[in-house]
Amino acid sequence: MSEELLLIAGVVIGVLIIFRTYVRGARCKSKEKLHGKTVIVTGSNTGIGRATAVDLARRGARVILACRNQTRGEAAAAVVQSESGSKNVVYMQLDLASLKSVRSFAETFLRTERRLDILINNAGVYMQGTTEDGLGLMFGINHLGHFLLTNLLLDRLKQCSPSRIVTVSSYLHNYGNLDFDTLRTHKEFGVGESSRDVFRIYSHSKLCNVLFTHELAKRLQGTHVTCYSLHPGVINSDLGRNMNKMSRKLLKPIVALFFKDVEAGAQTTLYCAVQEGIEALSGRYFSNCAVKKLKAKAQDDAVAKKLWEVSETLSGLS
Repeated sequence: MSEELLLIAGVVIGVLIIFRTYVRGARCKSKEKLHGKTVIVTGSNTGIGRATAVDLARRGARVILACRNQTRGEAAAAVVQSESGSKNVVYMQLDLASLKSVRSFAETFLRTERRLDILINNAGVYMQGTTEDGLGLMFGINHLGHFLLTNLLLDRLKQCSPSRIVTVSSYLHNYGNLDFDTLRTHKEFGVGESSRDVFRIYSHSKLCNVLFTHELAKRLQGTHVTCYSLHPGVINSDLGRNMNKMSRKLLKPIVALFFKDVEAGAQTTLYCAVQEGIEALSGRYFSNCAVKKLKAKAQDDAVAKKLWEVSETLSGLS
């Protein structure tokens, strides 16, 4: 074989490796069936949330699509039913930017549903704004709304154990830092409207997800309820819908070449939700269907406990 052919073969192999590792990614290989079990997936009207719901419905679960917009939520339920072949898929209204809505959702769910076996905290936003309760939008939706929802549903999860709580975070948590003085002053872990500011504030909210899971696992010891946080991969999803038009245009060719599609992006969520034998890894962080090491700041016991206590106060649990 000539040197030119060897070079071409090397490039092709390299591209295939990159595609398999970073674009296609690992797959959840579990064949676990979920007949008789109930799952909630937040933010499941689009993107990896909807792909996750389709897979879980195919496994036989009763799937609750917890979404803010009724029209989109009901349309998504029809899509999930069609793609999964299951009619046991329903929409329930949940606006994570409203603590009142979170409480209303939990009250309705607990009154109308007998079981909760898997809670998937999937919803997220990447944009500045303010919640109904005066909190920063990314802190309020990406962390605090899910914090309250999880706590309100914990007793039902314990009753149905073994059960799981899965929270979708991001690799970007590595760029986050929690300044509680800033939170006290601004009701958000950062301020500013620039692209850099938004990136940092989003990263802070994703660090909250990891620390929340770390502390939650401690509090769930002995209950047979386990919890996991994860990085889904870099996804060609609807999360960037709030970026400006120029940014989306510039990113489009990169997205097409290197970003996972939503089905691939759902695989680590599914792994944490159904994979057998990972109970001993409760509280850990996953990526590409495997447990990953965290930096010290993402497993800091003192910061995780303080975040929990502050979140209790802000959500009205204490």
